[in-house]
Amino acid sequence: MNKIKNIGVFTSGGDSPGMNAAIRAITRTGLHYGINVTGIMRGYEGMIAGEFIPLTRKAVTNIIQRGGTILKTARSEAFMTPEGRKAAYEQLKKNNIDALVAIGGEGSFTGANVFSREYDIPIIGLPGTIDNDLIGTDFTIGYDTAINTVINAVDKIRDTAESHDRLFIVEVMGRDSGLIALRSGIGTGAEGILIPELRTDLDALYKHLEEGPQDQTSKIIIVAEGDEFGSMEVTEMIKERFPHFDIRLSILGHIQRGGKPTAMDRVLASRLGIAAVEALLNGKKNMMVGLINNNIHHTPFHNAIKHLSEADPNLLKVVDILSN
Repeated sequence: MNKIKNIGVFTSGGDSPGMNAAIRAITRTGLHYGINVTGIMRGYEGMIAGEFIPLTRKAVTNIIQRGGTILKTARSEAFMTPEGRKAAYEQLKKNNIDALVAIGGEGSFTGANVFSREYDIPIIGLPGTIDNDLIGTDFTIGYDTAINTVINAVDKIRDTAESHDRLFIVEVMGRDSGLIALRSGIGTGAEGILIPELRTDLDALYKHLEEGPQDQTSKIIIVAEGDEFGSMEVTEMIKERFPHFDIRLSILGHIQRGGKPTAMDRVLASRLGIAAVEALLNGKKNMMVGLINNNIHHTPFHNAIKHLSEADPNLLKVVDILSN
């Protein structure tokens, strides 16, 4: 515990609601234990450039409710090179930073895993991604906010769909993971959910649209952006098969990343922020802190960055029963 005097914290990759709550928790926990906390701007890029700011209690006041990240974020090609990582390490040593907390997703933890092993600097990761696709935690920071953003948007789309007797194809984020589509689809009562984890069965979708309740004039199909066909092609194929349908495509885009974090994300980020600092003080490194069955869990980076490749069969059963 005496070895760590200054913890650096940074956010990396795509932003997610709740990152600021995590920064706040890390800062205040560090100060609680008598440790300095330094904010690293713009992720690994800022680390290489030496863009460091002191994080005080006042600096993190009134940020728990804000979306995005006060430390900014960026993707760094330079950090992927040995020269870039060497420059980053030299900046850390120059500024007397003994340990790091990385808030991000798969790409962030991949970089942290290499960096920690090359320079033996202790790093703990916090799962900050709206995709909820990391192994080692039931939920990632930002996921709950993102799916609630989708649900609110689709509820509004359903209003206009019913007013005009329309079928709406709604594309949500999820290039490699369909977990946003799956849960938000259930939560909005979508008539169809297409995700990259499952082969898209167009015949089954067509049959469902043909045999669905005839008194239901509006329909919603949720499509994850990583679906094998994609929302635009699915829209065109349905138009061709059902020319009598009034069909519209709505791509929600980056509104899913922004907004005030939900209470669930604020509490999750706060718990994990405390756990990250305490993990470093207890000599842990090169791992992610997560929450499994409401308990803090530690997962080595090389395991955490593996994608969840299968959809939850229990959720799929819910879709199968309730979408009929």
